[in-house]
This record gives sequence, C-alpha cells and structure tokens, in this order.
Amino acid sequence: MRAAILTSTLTCPTCGHVQAFEMPTDACQYFLECRGCSVVLRPKAGDCCVFCSYGDVPCPPIQQGENCCKG
Repeated sequence: MRAAILTSTLTCPTCGHVQAFEMPTDACQYFLECRGCSVVLRPKAGDCCVFCSYGDVPCPPIQQGENCCKG
C-alpha cells in the first residue's frame, strides 16, 4: 500500500481563497475557518471531512481505502 499524501490544498467555495494544510492522520477535520473570509467550512453532505469536500487530495483514511472517522 502506498503512503498517504498528508498535504491538501483547500479552496474556499465562498471567496476562492486557496491554502495548503497538513491533514491529521488520527482525526477527521469537520470544521476549518477560511483565512480569506473567515467562513467556517463544513463537509458537504456525504463527505467525511473538509479535505474530502474542498481539498485537492482526500483525507489519509480515504486515500488508503479505509472508513474515515472510525469510532
């Protein structure tokens, strides 16, 4: 199995601000405040986290074919 990519570039759907973030490997990122317009990003319906919804790379568990947000 390939190593997961740990950096994802998010694009705010409100203002278009683009920024790279390091993704957590041990938790889902449900909320993230845009540094461009201060809107709080939340996952789209059916997505597990903001990286899967707005990033160019999905979260590490999804990359590995696992269920995200185990618990």
